[in-house]
Amino acid sequence: MKPYDVVVVGGGVSGLAASVYLAQEGYSVVVLEKSDQLGGRAITVKKGGALFNLGGHALYREGEAYQILGELGVMLPGGVPDTKGMAIWKNRLYPIPSGPLSFLTSPLLSAYGKMDFVRFLIRLNRTDPQTLALMSLQEWAEKEIRDPMARHLFYAICRIVTYSNDRSRLPADVVYKQLTQSLKGGVFYVDGGWQTIVRGLRNQAVQLGVSIRNRHSVTSIEPMEEKLRIRLTDGGTMEAPTVLTTVGPEQTYRMVKEADRTALGLWKQKARPLMAACLDLGLKRLPKPNHHLAIGLDQPIFFTNHSRASSLSEDGTIVVHLIQYLDEEIGNPKANERQLEQIMDLLHPGWRNEVVARQYLPQIAVMNDMPRVGERMLFGPTVPEVPGLYIAGDGAGHGEMLADAALASAKRAALEILQKRPVHGSHTKDGMDSLGYRNVVSLS
Repeated sequence: MKPYDVVVVGGGVSGLAASVYLAQEGYSVVVLEKSDQLGGRAITVKKGGALFNLGGHALYREGEAYQILGELGVMLPGGVPDTKGMAIWKNRLYPIPSGPLSFLTSPLLSAYGKMDFVRFLIRLNRTDPQTLALMSLQEWAEKEIRDPMARHLFYAICRIVTYSNDRSRLPADVVYKQLTQSLKGGVFYVDGGWQTIVRGLRNQAVQLGVSIRNRHSVTSIEPMEEKLRIRLTDGGTMEAPTVLTTVGPEQTYRMVKEADRTALGLWKQKARPLMAACLDLGLKRLPKPNHHLAIGLDQPIFFTNHSRASSLSEDGTIVVHLIQYLDEEIGNPKANERQLEQIMDLLHPGWRNEVVARQYLPQIAVMNDMPRVGERMLFGPTVPEVPGLYIAGDGAGHGEMLADAALASAKRAALEILQKRPVHGSHTKDGMDSLGYRNVVSLS
């Protein structure tokens, strides 16, 4: 293959975004994707006329991902759903308070619980997130919310915005950030599913001259003098001064020669993926037309009608999504599926008669590594022991979560490459991005 300034391993949203940033500055970039299709976990599949995302995703309009996509010229069609919905408690449905009147009349909370929750929301607006830095979500909630049911409601909301049920290890400041950006701008549902994001990034990359190679699987990355050698499964090799891998801690560790002697070994060892069980359904109609959203208070489950804010079919098929946030104990996949089906029975009796398409993913990673309280080790964008090697992806977040981590880390890596390896007289940039991060691994 011809020489490139940068080889990007992985054609998901992180790899594509980084390639656009680099190509904008005149770098010659190639993206190597092992599968036939770009996108990684952001792909969308079509079944029975319905478009299903691959697991759970969240794009917040106040988050880094949405802002970065705008920077890169990716304009997205879609909409923001309203938050009116139901809470599930002991297999009964209760309206979620969505305004002052509904909050006052809601049977979900006692009079004391309502006052307790309102006081907390008032304090939330005045909270300095730095005061939460060494505290878990559970410690924060138990300190601020005394009423048990109000605390259950708060935990349920936090599960939705973080995709995690691990309240004893989730850092409170990270949760605060997710929560406030959700409340300010809402979540954005994308027409055509997340493949629309992938397509937008790909189009921008191709227009800038990025070479995209599908069915190119990397077996190893080997340090050389002033370059890195990339070996492919088909026997081919490439050499480049810079390699950016976006495929996660486990795969990156396996690729890099003598990775156990580098920060990659510690990255792989410490990574704790966020897992979920997801059930997506294409329905001819909703048996209960007003049941668009539901959150479990005593079980880690969330239901949403994606079609109420985005177009996900050409024939009017309604696409709904159910997710069960899994702990480290994954549980029985069949039992998890039955539990999700029972939620549908509760929300939409007779739904089985309306199904035109179905997708069940029993164990899918929604994030390759989650932040944990007390662990302030940040991985990426560089690997100190391997000059020229960079990492990005949702496993290389610096306090961000989900898509924000994937795209913020891509921007971080691109800016660091631009600072350290100027080529072709391109314009170098300050390696510290707008998020305030610079190096590979830092301890604080």
